[in-house]
Amino acid sequence: MIDDNLIVGLGEALDRCRNQRYDRAWSMPRAFYTDPRVLALEEDRLFSREWVCIGRAEELSRPGDYVTFQIGDEPILVAHGDDGTIRAFSNVCRHRGALVASGRGNRKRFVCPYHHWSYDSQGRLAGTPGIGEREDFDRRQCRLPEFHCALWQGFVFVSCAGDPPPLAARLTALEALIRPYHLEQMALRYLAEEVWDTNWKCLVENFMEGYHLTPLHPETLHPVNPTRLCRHFPPGDAYFGYNAGFSPTLPRSQKGHPDLTEAEVDNCVMFALPPGLVVGCAGDYSSFLCIQPEATDRVRVKMGLIFFGADWPQDKVDWAVDLFRRTMAEDKAILIRLMRGLNSRHHAAGPLAGADLEGPVLDFYNYLRRRLAASMLAMRRSPAP
Repeated sequence: MIDDNLIVGLGEALDRCRNQRYDRAWSMPRAFYTDPRVLALEEDRLFSREWVCIGRAEELSRPGDYVTFQIGDEPILVAHGDDGTIRAFSNVCRHRGALVASGRGNRKRFVCPYHHWSYDSQGRLAGTPGIGEREDFDRRQCRLPEFHCALWQGFVFVSCAGDPPPLAARLTALEALIRPYHLEQMALRYLAEEVWDTNWKCLVENFMEGYHLTPLHPETLHPVNPTRLCRHFPPGDAYFGYNAGFSPTLPRSQKGHPDLTEAEVDNCVMFALPPGLVVGCAGDYSSFLCIQPEATDRVRVKMGLIFFGADWPQDKVDWAVDLFRRTMAEDKAILIRLMRGLNSRHHAAGPLAGADLEGPVLDFYNYLRRRLAASMLAMRRSPAP
């Protein structure tokens, strides 16, 4: 028998995060990361309803450019139309349901590989080989279903919800914080995609806390953003984060946009727009991860670096890419080990460090509480008569 009380208990654990002090917070129980029912709830309440980042606008810079992405059970096709508009569509052929496109590239038409039904860059049906005129089928009314699509700070977001709230309106305070960095003007110079054998929430938590920067990354991130310089900032309903100061001994050849103050140049704004985007926003260059859960212990990660300005020597770009790749490899290795620990019956929740060190983890819990706890608590069974 499936124990719904386990999910109720997770809802109660999330509910206890309400108004919790940062120096009194605890991590979540193991089932929060390992139970498939939790992931199913997250896909339904988060990924299928929230704005999900699928990458950068630079990936779709020319008419015909496209990328594919998965949001829960929905295969997504995002394309730059011949009219200059970026749109998001269902990537499911209207004939028999095969995926129309895969990967990324540039096409004038999207041709389903199964029976070669084709669609233009605005999602309209363009060809149905072997099917003549029929009274019961109007080609002009057949097109790929379209999802809401929005651009913010150079990132492309898609929402599968029927009528999602405007994205930018939820991020006003965060945008004021990062506006001088001008992420929308940065250029994509590195992009990679990997599958990590860990829970997607573990990846978000790892990217969004500075407690591990010095102990886990002594030769990579500690010389750049040591733990001692991390400072938490207040979360909003749809974002949270912290400031990761740059080491004063770190040589910096690039400073970024002229709008930046010296204090902003010396700081990296680490922020999350859950469920699917985390960003390290700095003046010279910034990092980002787009997150797609595939199972409780598997997550697909699109990771990239964006640089401000065109006058970057290749050796400096290569240094940044090498640092990022080595850091991500260290994170990946520890998160795989973390997932093994979470699967142990001897795992137990532990106390979190204070606001500047693990405060964003509690902020993440509260984001999830606001969107999941009520559904979890509703699974409480009525007493037997």
